[in-house]
Amino acid sequence: QVQLVESGGGLVQPGGSLRLSCATSGSIFSILAMGWYRQAPGMQRESVATITGGGSTNYAESVKGRFTISRDNAKKTVYLQMNSLSPEDTAVYYCNTKPPTRSWGQGTQVTVSS
Repeated sequence: QVQLVESGGGLVQPGGSLRLSCATSGSIFSILAMGWYRQAPGMQRESVATITGGGSTNYAESVKGRFTISRDNAKKTVYLQMNSLSPEDTAVYYCNTKPPTRSWGQGTQVTVSS
């Protein structure tokens, strides 16, 4: 079972940047497709970005050109670089496999506000 620990969230002004990290466990991490997801208040959780074991990436239309997902297989860590943040990006951000397992981490809160 993959364990997931997200970090790096916080309060940022519109136009600002944050870098999220997701530390994982598991011996097969390097071959797993991983994703970042987010859930805003009152909304369903949505997929934001995906990276395959080979490094191919895919993004939701709402974050294309602003967010970048990456991974370090040696550290078993997935990252999400978020630039040009807007209030609409406010949410709890989670990482998980793609497709996701039923086991989610605690997430990390991202709040974009002036």
